[in-house]
Amino acid sequence: MLKFVAPLAAALVLAAPAQAQDAAAGKRAFLKCAACHSIAKGAPNKIGPNLFGVVGRKAGTAPGFRYSAAMKAKGTGITWDAASLDKWLARPSAVIPGTSMAFGGVPNAAERASIIAYLKKPVP
Repeated sequence: MLKFVAPLAAALVLAAPAQAQDAAAGKRAFLKCAACHSIAKGAPNKIGPNLFGVVGRKAGTAPGFRYSAAMKAKGTGITWDAASLDKWLARPSAVIPGTSMAFGGVPNAAERASIIAYLKKPVP
């Protein structure tokens, strides 16, 4: 039994620094998003909505942002979690055809995962 507990404990201890590293990489990767999106609490919307607290939020519900008709019609059924954000970041127009988000997507899965880690807990 003990031989199984030690590796599990080690994996749990190592996971926290890995998540912090992913968020730090995500901060760098988010720079391409920052032209259109803010992420600081209370920051104004830009061309796109403020993404502070986006994880766990229903799509199309950022206060004060004027969403496209497509997002209003189809987005409200989406709650942003890691899986839905991954699909969205890969190719937004495939998730919600007609979205006003002109960004083509992030083809690299590891980069998308890092951005999602950053969105979960922004690195200062």
